[in-house]
Amino acid sequence: MALTGRTALLAALGALVVGLLLPSWTGIGLVTGAVLIAVVVDLVLAAPVRSLRFGRGGDTTVRLGEPATVELTVTNPSGRPLRGLLRDAWAPSAWRPGTAETASRHTLALPGGERRKITTVLAPTRRGDHHAHRVTVRSLGPLGLAGRQGSHLVPWTVRALPPFASRKHLPSRLARLRELDGRTSVLTRGQGTEFDSLREYLPGDDVRSIDWRASARRHTVAIRTWRPERDRHILVVLDTGRTSAGRVGDAPRLDAALDAALLLTALATRAGDRVDLLAHDSRKRVTVAGSSAHEVLPAFTNAMAGLEPALHETDMRSLVATALKLAPQRSLIVLLTGLDAAPVEDGLRPLLPMLTKRHEVVLASVADPQLDALAAGRGTLEAVYGAAAAEQTRADRRATAERLSRHGVTVLDAPPARIAPALADTYLALKAAGRL
Repeated sequence: MALTGRTALLAALGALVVGLLLPSWTGIGLVTGAVLIAVVVDLVLAAPVRSLRFGRGGDTTVRLGEPATVELTVTNPSGRPLRGLLRDAWAPSAWRPGTAETASRHTLALPGGERRKITTVLAPTRRGDHHAHRVTVRSLGPLGLAGRQGSHLVPWTVRALPPFASRKHLPSRLARLRELDGRTSVLTRGQGTEFDSLREYLPGDDVRSIDWRASARRHTVAIRTWRPERDRHILVVLDTGRTSAGRVGDAPRLDAALDAALLLTALATRAGDRVDLLAHDSRKRVTVAGSSAHEVLPAFTNAMAGLEPALHETDMRSLVATALKLAPQRSLIVLLTGLDAAPVEDGLRPLLPMLTKRHEVVLASVADPQLDALAAGRGTLEAVYGAAAAEQTRADRRATAERLSRHGVTVLDAPPARIAPALADTYLALKAAGRL
């Protein structure tokens, strides 16, 4: 029970009226008056809540799926001890389902003139910014019959970043990168290789790599070796339009695309390449460009935190034009988008020559593993119809990928669990082939 000062005054007047009007021999008036007076006294002795002072501290960022700790400092400037309850309210998405009521409530015992630190543990269920709502304090009197209640605005924001679940694949890809970029040099030169060293010819080596002048000086046959160039430019383009909103499992396709982009970025920066980011649908949503090697991954995760799919078609012409502005020199452009036939045929395919003329282009799409399960269905009429529809969808995606490949685009179509390592492997393959 919580009473305001006006309620307490009305209660006291009510007690007086009841005590005067009811017959004293029944005892009802005296009992009622005594109870109401006790309530009023309890209310008067309860510590005030309006004068409380608050401060915030703790985590400001957290990866999705991990807990965030937020500290709330409460100071009681009055001379009366405060005993009661505190509720630190946040948006529902800041908690795991069913835990908000218990996790947000705290028992408070605060002597006068002192302060206490209260810890609230959040567990965000979606990416983006999560804001603190009101802090509500209920101060009870000594008897616990009544109390005072008030709310305060104590702002704080916790940003939930992409979980980057694919980082478990990074050590194995870095090992392959070290093997590629130092321990084994390639013998044939490509567009993305630079001269490494000379070594003696061994049976089986490509005779086109023989350095005849060096061989004449050494009086042995010398072979030129090449290594992948560093400081190449990679532009990761995220299509945040309608197709990215389609759910695969329990998450939209965009989440798997973000995870793949983060693994590629972590790998490419370790390889010495420069990575920029563009998120686009009907307009440019996010651009991250020019970050140093140490800053690029934090900058990407921070920019991706607030990205949400837009429920309209992507303006491919605007997307391609923006990408070309961000990549004026030869680059690897990685486009994370869908393989739906209509958007690709009507929007992207006519614009591909503008990209492939100068750049190496990789298109990565998140496939739905449920299609494989549906395609294998048999036994009932409904299962057969489902299998036919799934097989038609898979055939359409393969046909779209083949048409894109004829334009010089490297196409990946993999389920959420495989899209990130598949994209990293494609990057390493292009690096090894000297195509970057």
